[in-house]
Amino acid sequence: MRRRRALWFWVFVGPFAAGLALFTYVPLLWSVGLSFFDAHNTVTPTDFVGLDNYTAMLKDSAFTGSLRTFLVFTAFIVPVTFALSLALALMVNRVRRAQAFFRSVFFLPAACSYVVAALIWKMSIFNGVRFGLANTVLGWFGTDPVAWLSTTHPPWYWLVIVTVRLWLQAGFYMILFLAGLQRIDPVLYEAAAVDGARPGWTVLRHITLPQLRATSVAVVLLLVINAFQAFDEFYNLLSDARGYPPYARPPLVYLYYTALGQGQNLGLGSAGAVILALIIAIVTVGQARWLKLGKSGEE
Repeated sequence: MRRRRALWFWVFVGPFAAGLALFTYVPLLWSVGLSFFDAHNTVTPTDFVGLDNYTAMLKDSAFTGSLRTFLVFTAFIVPVTFALSLALALMVNRVRRAQAFFRSVFFLPAACSYVVAALIWKMSIFNGVRFGLANTVLGWFGTDPVAWLSTTHPPWYWLVIVTVRLWLQAGFYMILFLAGLQRIDPVLYEAAAVDGARPGWTVLRHITLPQLRATSVAVVLLLVINAFQAFDEFYNLLSDARGYPPYARPPLVYLYYTALGQGQNLGLGSAGAVILALIIAIVTVGQARWLKLGKSGEE
């Protein structure tokens, strides 16, 4: 029986483990190896350069500028998504009828492709001509059309980027908050009512939010990690036949052009990817320790 169980275990798990190793771990290790070589237009380099690629990447103003772009994007998207998803969860949790319907409606955008959503935002809603939905609404008030994605003063492109990401992911984090809300013991709210606590901000501050601490920490961590990995919406919104503009380049877009652009510098791109992975790991661990994720007594 033990051998049969082991056999069936590998029958079901083996293909997935092999695929994970072949398409995830092998490329990951290969990328780390490439970062120590001069790999122009080749994935099998022979010229070992040590840490030169890392030094060049850290001195590259374009790469450090991409990190600043990430910080701006994170400053917008993390608190706004957190607040909106929590608000949606609180509203859906209070609904007594058709709760499953509203939960599905708000979650549905999470199933949409980032590429498709970006193209809808670019071509239909924030089109830079007067036929776009946003410019049509502005025209009703006598305002001239706005070139949303090419105007840098003020940087209207941030409105487009943030709103498409917000629409795509708010429903997913709403589900996480909703699961946390449904785990809260109703006795706590009944005791608060007996003690005279007024429903609303007082109950939210002293009961709901403390009980959602673990969920809130997890949501913040996921939001920051996803912000680091932003690529599809930036690339599909801002790039055109002329290429990508010099502004609003997140790290993955910069690394894409470094490794797969005209230079085909796979060694330099791999070094940047390793640096980015280390930054994500450090930020994630630092946040987890600062927010005391995993400590007992959080909920």
